[in-house]
Amino acid sequence: MADREGAVVKKGHEEGLKMAVSLLEEFGLPLGLLPLADVIEVGFVRATGYMWINQRKKVEHQFKLVSKQVSYDVEVTGYVQAKRIKKLKGVKAKELMLWPPVNEIIVDDPPTGKIHFKSLAGVTKTFPVEAFAAGQ
Repeated sequence: MADREGAVVKKGHEEGLKMAVSLLEEFGLPLGLLPLADVIEVGFVRATGYMWINQRKKVEHQFKLVSKQVSYDVEVTGYVQAKRIKKLKGVKAKELMLWPPVNEIIVDDPPTGKIHFKSLAGVTKTFPVEAFAAGQ
């Protein structure tokens, strides 16, 4: 795929997870944002910010501090920039009985302690950043 030209690719859970977390850290995003289970591959194209994550099965994670159930598909893709992920695919956050896709994640800069999740429908949900810290 043209998207993936010039990518750094890590295979396997340990290496892939390490790379995903180091990208979150580098771009100022909360480290618990991607609670991945069984990673097959993670890739990142520095020139464009395009990132992909492949995992063996869909993961559902409960962020306890905000009582938010989030589902991560077998493939998650998006464009990572400072304090944001754009054109995100493969991530859904449960709203009542629905699972609307999350299209963009933005951390306030300068920091206010808030993180915003936008859906394609134009709905934005705001939460405290610490709810998505590592280990949450």
